[in-house]
Amino acid sequence: MAKLYFYYSTMNAGKSTALLQASHNYRERGMRTLVYTAAVDDRGGGRVHSRIGISGEARHFRADAALWPELSAAHAREPLGCVLVDEAQFLTRAQVRELGRVADELGVPVLCYGLRTDFRGELFEGSAALLAWADNLVELKTICHCGRKATMVVRVGADGTVEREGAQVEIGGNERYVPLCRKHFVAALASGHC
Repeated sequence: MAKLYFYYSTMNAGKSTALLQASHNYRERGMRTLVYTAAVDDRGGGRVHSRIGISGEARHFRADAALWPELSAAHAREPLGCVLVDEAQFLTRAQVRELGRVADELGVPVLCYGLRTDFRGELFEGSAALLAWADNLVELKTICHCGRKATMVVRVGADGTVEREGAQVEIGGNERYVPLCRKHFVAALASGHC
């Protein structure tokens, strides 16, 4: 039975690397995969990029576009072995339900990789829906500067100060986001520094 999976973590835990490895494993066995990434993250140019230097081709998903028609048509043309979604926090609730339908009705596993929370400690829409709807939840781990498991992320300005306000979505990497344990997340918000 196919399932909907949500692999979640903070920044720098290897989500994109794990996604690319999973896609490679399916393809190595002769199974077709479709890989998606969020159009809002325009840094990749239609590719999923890992911080360790590997990348792979991807289609873009947009918040205003349904996924079911494209995926069901693609599967009808040539069976899919797996659908993989990077930056899954940017999915809408409706898109998460469509991905559940892909698993349930088409029998195709769907592996979603994304952040659980934003820089304020709030759930993203896609993450909240995946936490509620996914069959399997898998936490990928990275560490805080203290060595404890990082579960949160702060956004920092060019001068290194912690930002407490702003738009939920602001694309960036290590120059803007720092993974922290909950203790150091709370301390960083209080002091304004990591």
